[in-house]
Amino acid sequence: MNNMLEQKEKLWTSNFIFMCVANFLMSFSFYILIPTLPFYLIDTFKAGQSVVGIILSIYTISVLAVRPFSGFLADTFQRKPLYLFAYFIFASFFVGYALAGTLLVFTIVRVIHGLAFGMLSTTGNTLVIDVMPSSRRGEGLGYFGVTGNIAMAIGPMTGLILKDIFPFDYIFMLAAISGAVGILFVCFVKTPRRALQKSQPISLDRFFLVKGIPASISFLFLAVPYAMTSSYIALYVSSLGLTSNSGFFFSIMAVGMILSRITSGKLVDKGFITQNIRKGIVIAAVAMVGEVVLEMVMLKDFTIGCVLYYFVAFLFGYGFGTLFPAMNTLFINLAPHNRRATANSMYLTGWDVGIGIGAFLGGYISEHLGFMSVYAIGLLCAMIALVVFVAYVTPHFNKNRLY
Repeated sequence: MNNMLEQKEKLWTSNFIFMCVANFLMSFSFYILIPTLPFYLIDTFKAGQSVVGIILSIYTISVLAVRPFSGFLADTFQRKPLYLFAYFIFASFFVGYALAGTLLVFTIVRVIHGLAFGMLSTTGNTLVIDVMPSSRRGEGLGYFGVTGNIAMAIGPMTGLILKDIFPFDYIFMLAAISGAVGILFVCFVKTPRRALQKSQPISLDRFFLVKGIPASISFLFLAVPYAMTSSYIALYVSSLGLTSNSGFFFSIMAVGMILSRITSGKLVDKGFITQNIRKGIVIAAVAMVGEVVLEMVMLKDFTIGCVLYYFVAFLFGYGFGTLFPAMNTLFINLAPHNRRATANSMYLTGWDVGIGIGAFLGGYISEHLGFMSVYAIGLLCAMIALVVFVAYVTPHFNKNRLY
């Protein structure tokens, strides 16, 4: 009977809705730049693909640098003020991109923007957990992630369309406006006031969830092909002759994520955590096989290649959409309640490292060996992630989980 009552706890409160809207607007600001920044750097600063890869990875390094401290701060102090502060810096620095007159200044802006995003995403992921019932956490994280996926569906395509019509400054200003509106929604979120933690001795475990290291390693290897795909797929297909609607890849990818998140979150709440992650990795790996052979198929039959391109987008999104809520819940279940933000920080840290590696390797390898080699390495990383997860992460989680 108690279990039935828990399942009926209300998820869609005004607080949860406001957090979802704020997350959508933040994600839209982020995704509108994902496929357009490589073009901007090449067109404005005449940067080579290797330089593009370095600048894209610098952002992730900045995010990574602030993650452990953001988790510590969000577990120690009130989360909403931290979230608002990070959101303000994040939205403001889109204007910095438009004002950057040299590649060095652009890089500095990119570093600061990455620091803000690291704090923003860690506190946001934790704050939304605070306003949802624990019995519906997997489902709630799934829907919260869907808002980011909707932004992914329209953000990249919007950016690529605007790139062909307006100067890049318009894209930066739209991102800043989207972030500013998101701040307004966060202001309406009412969170329970947390008792501040008593000061504790500083130790490694205060900044990192040590029990989450194995899962973080597996997640890292999954992030590498994700970064390679999101950062370079538009350049890849443009080099093959698909110059129109290349941004549609992200829309189809987002549809796959949305469909999978809606169902996978509910399965996570029923206890199918590791099963969902394994399933997601396998589906994503199949999509990566399609990325590897895409060039050969397009050169042989362009129409069939285009069909494969969009099918790969759906599978890629469906696979990652399946594993994201489950992986997030896995980290949360390894930590006590007062270490929730640290668990989220660890979850995102593994992702950040992989994203940085993938962005850098994607630019370097594509310039010297071609895009087929980029996605072959991405497939290899996915297979390593699967082996690590099945052989080590799953038994480690079953032994150390708290919930």
